[in-house]
Amino acid sequence: MALFLFFVIVAMVLGLIGTVVYGLGYLLIIGVAVFVADVIFLAVHWSRRARRRPLR
Repeated sequence: MALFLFFVIVAMVLGLIGTVVYGLGYLLIIGVAVFVADVIFLAVHWSRRARRRPLR
Protein backbone atom coordinates (compact mmCIF):
# COMPACT_ATOMS: atom_id res chain seq x y z
CA MET A 1 0.00 0.00 0.00
CA ALA A 2 2.93 2.32 0.68
CA LEU A 3 4.16 1.75 -2.86
CA PHE A 4 0.75 2.75 -4.22
CA LEU A 5 0.76 5.98 -2.22
CA PHE A 6 4.33 6.75 -3.27
CA PHE A 7 3.44 6.43 -6.96
CA VAL A 8 0.32 8.56 -6.52
CA ILE A 9 2.47 11.31 -4.98
CA VAL A 10 5.01 10.98 -7.80
CA ALA A 11 2.23 11.26 -10.39
CA MET A 12 0.81 14.36 -8.70
CA VAL A 13 4.23 16.06 -8.51
CA LEU A 14 5.01 15.29 -12.17
CA GLY A 15 1.59 16.54 -13.22
CA LEU A 16 1.98 19.73 -11.20
CA ILE A 17 5.41 20.46 -12.62
CA GLY A 18 4.19 19.64 -16.11
CA THR A 19 1.35 22.14 -15.91
CA VAL A 20 3.23 24.96 -14.15
CA VAL A 21 6.57 25.01 -15.96
CA TYR A 22 6.44 26.19 -19.56
CA GLY A 23 7.68 23.60 -22.05
CA LEU A 24 7.48 20.59 -19.73
CA GLY A 25 4.07 19.30 -20.78
CA TYR A 26 5.57 15.88 -21.32
CA LEU A 27 5.89 15.58 -17.52
CA LEU A 28 2.11 15.95 -17.28
CA ILE A 29 1.68 13.08 -19.72
CA ILE A 30 4.19 10.95 -17.78
CA GLY A 31 2.38 11.78 -14.52
CA VAL A 32 -0.95 10.70 -15.96
CA ALA A 33 0.62 7.48 -17.30
CA VAL A 34 2.13 6.71 -13.87
CA PHE A 35 -1.23 7.31 -12.19
CA VAL A 36 -3.10 5.07 -14.64
CA ALA A 37 -0.50 2.31 -14.24
CA ASP A 38 -0.79 2.63 -10.47
CA VAL A 39 -4.57 2.31 -10.52
CA ILE A 40 -4.30 -0.77 -12.75
CA PHE A 41 -1.72 -2.26 -10.38
CA LEU A 42 -4.03 -1.67 -7.41
CA ALA A 43 -7.00 -3.23 -9.23
CA VAL A 44 -4.97 -6.34 -10.07
CA HIS A 45 -3.73 -6.56 -6.50
CA TRP A 46 -7.28 -6.34 -5.10
CA SER A 47 -8.64 -8.88 -7.58
CA ARG A 48 -5.98 -11.41 -6.60
CA ARG A 49 -6.82 -10.92 -2.94
CA ALA A 50 -10.55 -11.41 -3.60
CA ARG A 51 -9.99 -14.78 -5.31
CA ARG A 52 -8.58 -16.48 -2.25
CA ARG A 53 -10.99 -18.85 -0.58
CA PRO A 54 -10.98 -19.19 3.20
CA LEU A 55 -9.97 -22.58 4.58
CA ARG A 56 -12.65 -24.58 6.32
